[in-house]
Amino acid sequence: MLEQFKSHIKNNFSILKESKLLVAISGGLDSVVLMHLCHQFGLNIALVHCNFNLRGEESDSDENFILQLAEDLDLEVFIESFDTENYAKKNKLSIQMAARELRYNWFEELAAQLQFDYVLTAHHADDNLETFLINLSRGTGLDGLSGIPVINDKLVRPLLLFSREAIETYAKDNNLKWREDSSNISTKYLRNKLRHDVIPILKEINPQLLQNFSKTQAYLKNSKLIIEDRIEDVFTDIVNQTDSQSISFDVSKIKKLSKPKAYLFEFLKDYNFTEWDDVENLLDAQSGKQVFSNTHRLLKDRRFLLLTEITSESYKPIKILNLDNKIETPFGALIFNKIDLIVENLSNTVYVDKDKLNFPLTIRKWEEGDVFYPLGMTGKKKLSKYFKDEKISLFDKENVWVLCSGKDIVWVINRRADNRFKVTEATKHILKIELK
Repeated sequence: MLEQFKSHIKNNFSILKESKLLVAISGGLDSVVLMHLCHQFGLNIALVHCNFNLRGEESDSDENFILQLAEDLDLEVFIESFDTENYAKKNKLSIQMAARELRYNWFEELAAQLQFDYVLTAHHADDNLETFLINLSRGTGLDGLSGIPVINDKLVRPLLLFSREAIETYAKDNNLKWREDSSNISTKYLRNKLRHDVIPILKEINPQLLQNFSKTQAYLKNSKLIIEDRIEDVFTDIVNQTDSQSISFDVSKIKKLSKPKAYLFEFLKDYNFTEWDDVENLLDAQSGKQVFSNTHRLLKDRRFLLLTEITSESYKPIKILNLDNKIETPFGALIFNKIDLIVENLSNTVYVDKDKLNFPLTIRKWEEGDVFYPLGMTGKKKLSKYFKDEKISLFDKENVWVLCSGKDIVWVINRRADNRFKVTEATKHILKIELK
């Protein structure tokens, strides 16, 4: 196996030979073999171990085993202790997901701080099959069936080519010692149940299971590349506009596609949506209908679907007690300057008669029932009617702010000034208000 490993690294991961590497080691069979192979090959490695404190003395014994192993091989070792149960409870995660999140966050942080190029993990062919079956049982797209990525940013998995059986044979042939994790025996976890009860039967039915599975995944990955090319071509036509806050999808163009629901899944799969029937139903829904994921919102607005991120920002009114030159707001900075002459009119600027203002001024989100007197018009208009006439989207409406003097709107910021505060021939003090 060592010669196979060397050849595999030379042909597929040659960059590792010149890199500074962290090897993630639990003390179990797979990670001990990965460490031994890397050490035998002469790669520049250090060890990294997580103590999740989930198995009492057994967890501490694993840590001591790693420390002794590092000392015997004269390798640098980094160990971090986690309060996994509290982290899981605080973040509403399963123990397994909490451990995964803690582990990979720490690996990333450590690699960045100490300038390691890559982190190697000991995932192998059987792990890949287990992950495939887990995703298959839960319902997934091609991403979930394409397997564990060989390289994912700084994470590299050089053992995916090898089976658990080959790894164990190598360990025994080289008289390696490793730790057995008692939690791996329990079948209360889906992965363990597949490992102990399902996959052995599949291998009995077909001894070539892993080899055939590898071929199937190669076909799936190729199909995925073709689909990604098609999605990229369609995406550029479907997306009407993108900015820092939203992505807009053209409904009529989506409905002309052969399988709108499938395309919507590909467009939106990275935004944590799960109710795909509801997402598809938005195509024929009335404006204002929404579908939410944990992180994003999809809103039907006339001819478009608007995708926005859900934020926890607090939109409290801002009081302006006196005319400071610059006021910071959630949407930019308002610059106040007294001037003698109006030299240009820009969309992000308004000129008002300073003497008509009553302090404190207020900056706030617009509210239903707000009325103003649009500059250049006679009479008043509800803001909601103004938005409709101007064809302002539902999403944009939610992000409209107004500058008020008392209860009166001075400026629908960055859109329209109010006629009551305009500069006239009788104006003695001109105030320029600019949005930066």
